[in-house]
Amino acid sequence: MTDPAAPVNPPATSSTTDSSVLPRRTFLAAAAGVAGMAAANALARDFGPHAAPVRYPDPDIVTLDPRFKKYALGNTPIQRIYHSKEMLWAEGPAWNGVGKYLLWSDIPNDIQLRWLEEDGHVSTFRRHVGNTNGNTFDYQGRQIACEHGNRRVTRYNHDGSTTVLADKFDGKSLNAPNDVVALENGDVWFTDPGYGGLMNYEGNAANNGSKQPHQKEAVYRIDGKSGKVEKVTDEIFKPNGLCFSPDYKKLYVADTGKSHYEEAKNVIKVWDVVDGRKLENGRVFASMDLEMKDKDGKSVTKSGFADGIRCDVDGNIWSSAGWVGDGYDGVHVFEPKEGVRIGQIRLPEICSNVCFGGTRRNRLFMTGSTSVYVVYVETRGAHIT
Repeated sequence: MTDPAAPVNPPATSSTTDSSVLPRRTFLAAAAGVAGMAAANALARDFGPHAAPVRYPDPDIVTLDPRFKKYALGNTPIQRIYHSKEMLWAEGPAWNGVGKYLLWSDIPNDIQLRWLEEDGHVSTFRRHVGNTNGNTFDYQGRQIACEHGNRRVTRYNHDGSTTVLADKFDGKSLNAPNDVVALENGDVWFTDPGYGGLMNYEGNAANNGSKQPHQKEAVYRIDGKSGKVEKVTDEIFKPNGLCFSPDYKKLYVADTGKSHYEEAKNVIKVWDVVDGRKLENGRVFASMDLEMKDKDGKSVTKSGFADGIRCDVDGNIWSSAGWVGDGYDGVHVFEPKEGVRIGQIRLPEICSNVCFGGTRRNRLFMTGSTSVYVVYVETRGAHIT
């Protein structure tokens, strides 16, 4: 997702650790174990270097359903590991298990950045990357990236070359690939909602007046053996983040079509995966509607966007959430059977995407607009990144 009204600043030129105090507004839970309810009383809190210690348990790790208690650690804080006033829109976090680093994109600034687990060092990883959005690593350790600006999916090879995996379908240009997943058999699945083709801020605007820059929004599969690009579904308004269940029998996709289609709903959809290459029985898995309390204490329903999503080893879906405000923005966690929201990780910024990483893959990394956050959880990512 994007914020077309955001100002354009010069690209970040160096590693920047946080040297300023970022105000943070947090909400107390209305009542423990009450599903879907957030309170309206705010606490002053910041993530700057002189911030007061967090009193455990962290008040912004919120249990909405008893099923979340096993995943929420009582003696760990949400940490901001990177912040830069020059970073405009952090996206596409991906964990490299061999290098032990987190990679992510700053789409408008047309760079990729890297955080090293060893010492927390952050540096610019690549420049002039085609306004990359989503990233992942394949099972050979090669980075795969979705390029908004060049409207393609590319792979960075071990010898330093770049391979274009997909840039067209049915003889027409892709819109602007958004997020991507690599499977152990070599297949690559990606979404193409087209946001990078609707504005120059994150790519190159098609300027044709259409909500579909070059063709209908869709989800695609690249065959690992033949390289053939196949459309697996276009039964969705604007497919954004995607992830597989632990056994690869289900595919989850966030729909952010409400940004351009009035009839769209803020939901995460799910399909059954057939023979590892086809999708059937598309349906709504979870709604992003959340019952909250307003400043007067009245119950209201707010609805924002799910963007990047990941699955843990128990099948829970950890979804970025944003565009509502305090008490909503951050990460929402849904159990796998009925799509019930069981927990939240509340952030002071819009969260665009998430991934599991760290040595034990038990750290949830969250790209939050101009910052990157992380929190330990008592589960592990279902897949390598």
